[in-house]
Amino acid sequence: MLKKLIPALALAVLGSGTALAHVSLQPKEAPVGSTYKAVLGVPHGCEGKPTNVVRVKIPEGFIAVKPQPKPGWTLEKVRGAYEKSYDYYGTPTGEGVTEVVWSGGNLGDDEYDEFVLRGYLTPGLPVGEILYFPVVQECADGAAERWIEIPAKGQSSDELELPAPGVKLLESVGGH
Repeated sequence: MLKKLIPALALAVLGSGTALAHVSLQPKEAPVGSTYKAVLGVPHGCEGKPTNVVRVKIPEGFIAVKPQPKPGWTLEKVRGAYEKSYDYYGTPTGEGVTEVVWSGGNLGDDEYDEFVLRGYLTPGLPVGEILYFPVVQECADGAAERWIEIPAKGQSSDELELPAPGVKLLESVGGH
């Protein structure tokens, strides 16, 4: 009995460690129609190699994005058109930051860091759903971790190998 239990426990422990190794997003919930400060936690490099670039694709409906600069990293804001125009505090807004790239840094495989940006969760986003922020970590020697998998309807992020981090959209708390 013990011989059967030990491998099962080892698998459970390894499985839980894998889940903790994903790029995370804090806070995990936010109301639509409000400003959201997204804190992306990058827990490691790529299979022993340091992370040198972190790319975040900005999801549709998250507008007026302002990334936080990081000492030792170069910040790039890729701009483009939104799929539609949004009302941003009375101003029609049809374009903005669609990707944020921090590059030139050196996050060791045995180190953790956070990458921060803020923006506005537009009121038309679907309450109760998850808004995903696909992230790509580029590491030394061309290695990469692509946290870009978005679950299909009815599927859990826990079922994916490389899930994109996301925020659950809550009802507006009224006002901005």
